[in-house]
Amino acid sequence: MNHQDFNGLPAHVWPRNAARDASGVVSIAGLALPDLAAEFGTPLMIIDEDDFRSRCRDMAEAYGAPRRVHYASKAFLTSTIARWVNEEGLSLDVASFNELTIALRAGFPAERITVHGNNKSREFLRSCVTHQVGHVVLDNSGELDLLNEVARELGKTQRVMVRVKPGVEAHTNELIATAHEDQKFGFSLADGAAFAAVQAAVEAENLELVGLHVHIGSQIFDMPGFQLASQRVLGLYERIHTELGVDLPELDLGGGYGIAYTADQRALDVKTLAHGMLREVEDLAKELDIPVPEVFVEPGRAIAGPTTVTLYTVGAVKTIKISETATRRYIAVDGGMSDNIRPALYEAEYDGRVVNRLCDGEYVDSRVVGAHCESGDILVNEAEYPDDITPGDLFATPATGAYCYAMSSNYNMFTKPAVVSVKDGKATLMLRRETVDDLLRLEV
Repeated sequence: MNHQDFNGLPAHVWPRNAARDASGVVSIAGLALPDLAAEFGTPLMIIDEDDFRSRCRDMAEAYGAPRRVHYASKAFLTSTIARWVNEEGLSLDVASFNELTIALRAGFPAERITVHGNNKSREFLRSCVTHQVGHVVLDNSGELDLLNEVARELGKTQRVMVRVKPGVEAHTNELIATAHEDQKFGFSLADGAAFAAVQAAVEAENLELVGLHVHIGSQIFDMPGFQLASQRVLGLYERIHTELGVDLPELDLGGGYGIAYTADQRALDVKTLAHGMLREVEDLAKELDIPVPEVFVEPGRAIAGPTTVTLYTVGAVKTIKISETATRRYIAVDGGMSDNIRPALYEAEYDGRVVNRLCDGEYVDSRVVGAHCESGDILVNEAEYPDDITPGDLFATPATGAYCYAMSSNYNMFTKPAVVSVKDGKATLMLRRETVDDLLRLEV
């Protein structure tokens, strides 16, 4: 970070309605963050509703129709989020029975829900068929047989896709790359398992195979991975057309679109990527002389991630000698790995700024840490921050809308933070802060 930029807010990282006034106070959607901290406490997650909705619309415009964009609810899901996604006309992905239950209880139309998961229970599949969800993505042969059996028992036919591993590794962290062979999801294209699954799905009396699904990883910004995956998967479409006489009308290319977490990272160019993906599929299908399938995508992080900041209060601050010639300043906040496990899990990097005032101290090597009894409880690992950050300051990390609350925990018996949405100068509590009484209620 350039020293003169610490008081700035990189527009491609922070919510679209974030601003800092002349006194140094940061607001989102017209609401000052210190006022929100006073009302709701910290740690606090703050979602810019208009930003979230605008990113839904950006995706819908880029891919030609809202229903083709399936918001990946594993990034972050509440009843309110499901309602926003529905009102914007998008479809919804769920990856668990509970996610499906929350979506249905929020009134999300089942026909616009796609169901994922590598170990779906009979009860989960029964709910899918009972509510006639739009798609169930088949992950393994046992699941295919079980779903067909459940659908037969209920006297219904279920629309399905087959998840294919195309052998494409996106350039990302190994733990979030999902299309290479040695991982748990889907059927391999290389060993013929994918074609065998397709054949079995076509022959299953109570399943209607409508397409293939592929997901190549996360934090992807460029076309090459999607291009290669499209080539390999459409080759399977051609084989299905030739050998089985079946034309599949849909193709789900998954999600994985990247976002900028720090000022030196670039933002995703949604329109350019979408245009390239759609053109690639169309050109390949024409080249193979097969019908062009309708393309679906599954952004989660790219919609939810940049819309949210997590607000903390600075507590202990100390300087530690790390070598004969160097020191590091440790800035502790009142949250940490219980509300954002991603730095510890993936070595994820985050931006961070003081938001209650301007800072003008000397820049020193700094590390922002949480309040948990764990050495790896680090939110910002290496940064140069002003040395006038002091206890009581408010410190915010942006781009925390995806996979932060969703992966939060009660480690050290910390309680999960409150979540508020902000719009037009009004704050609405979306999720209240957990209390120790909530934890004690689980005890028998």
